[in-house]
Amino acid sequence: MSPDPNDGTADGANGGTGGASVGLLIVDDHPVVRDGLRGMFTGVPGVTVLGEAADGAEAVRLAEGLRPDVVLMDLRMPGTDGVTAIRRMAERGLPARVLVLTTFDTDRDVLPAVEAGATGYLLKDAPQEELLRGVRAAARGESVLSPSVAALLLQRLRAPVQAPPAEPLSPREREVLGLVARGATNREAAAKLFVSEATVKTHLLHLYAKLGVNDRAAAVAAAFDRGLLRPGDR
Repeated sequence: MSPDPNDGTADGANGGTGGASVGLLIVDDHPVVRDGLRGMFTGVPGVTVLGEAADGAEAVRLAEGLRPDVVLMDLRMPGTDGVTAIRRMAERGLPARVLVLTTFDTDRDVLPAVEAGATGYLLKDAPQEELLRGVRAAARGESVLSPSVAALLLQRLRAPVQAPPAEPLSPREREVLGLVARGATNREAAAKLFVSEATVKTHLLHLYAKLGVNDRAAAVAAAFDRGLLRPGDR
């Protein structure tokens, strides 16, 4: 009987997580690092090294041909870097999970890699057991993060969201707002400014949007809070 792709026994292109071997592609620009990683995984039950790449462009080409379950990806490489390679693999719909393995855990390295689609992020000083667990977990689609990277992402999530700067009011919008603050109706404001009531309404809608409010009273209150109006403007 053919396996049902939805019953949890079907594997990825090279075995995946259904009990067969996890196909692994190693990507690093240093031959010594690639040799060390290949030696680490050779003979490990449940993992098969399918190939090696020295840069991101080669990684994408091999991922298309070999269809690995997991790509162990360095980030800083000459030519096409790791983040670009992760992004291109996602754009091409390649099913491989990308587990970043790098020396760097700064904002400028971690965040772009995660945003590009990396499944996990480990550092090269990780113990062998942690790296093996990470590869198997990544093949199952689980997120894998070194403690320092997890702390960095948590810190970013907890950081307060900075509101974008408010768009300044135009001189005419300020005039309309000042008249409204003194109790003028749309008709009275239009007569004062020698414009139509429709024009006054348009200015009000624009300043409502800029102040993040929905009515005249809220607009006046927000304007006083932000120093756009002074007590003498009432």
